[in-house]
Amino acid sequence: MKQIALILAHGAGADSQSEFVQYMQREIADDLIKVITFDFPYMIRRQQTGKKSPPDRMPTLIECYKKQIEAVTGDIIIIGGKSMGGRVATMVADDMPVDGVIAMGYPFHPPGKPEKTRTEHLADLKTPCLILQGTRDPFGKPDDVASYSLSKQIEVQWLEDGNHSFETLKRSTITTEQSWELAAAQARHFIHKRLKANNS
Repeated sequence: MKQIALILAHGAGADSQSEFVQYMQREIADDLIKVITFDFPYMIRRQQTGKKSPPDRMPTLIECYKKQIEAVTGDIIIIGGKSMGGRVATMVADDMPVDGVIAMGYPFHPPGKPEKTRTEHLADLKTPCLILQGTRDPFGKPDDVASYSLSKQIEVQWLEDGNHSFETLKRSTITTEQSWELAAAQARHFIHKRLKANNS
């Protein structure tokens, strides 16, 4: 039986021990999928010094992510992450031997600055990619995303009433817990689809 490794990177503000990353690591894993998390260098410095430091520059983040991929063994490797971590994953995917990308809460633009898009590389992405996005996400709502030129390899799944961390409102038809469960299930489905494609 083929083994699948999913590497999951954290977002800009919280490390791999955050409730969100820990939940996804636990819930996406199954008999075939092993989920691996890691911390970017700036986050390790934060942990060591207790001082908040901004994220490393993109070349450092990219280099760090590539090293994580090189260190992983698995018949199939999927990469991804929360927000910034998912963005970095989409930026390294076409350069590395990976079978898919999962971005959770992609930061299409900074909140309140829709003109500052982070989508240029997504137009030509060749690696199959799943973007899970809350409909209330200030980093990219449905109307914003509909206007972008995205590669045909990218599938966007919307989580109703979810914010940047897929948390819903009290009045929403689904709870935050159900929203997280749905996101994990969609990620798992995408991974198994990549396994089938790899076997065919």
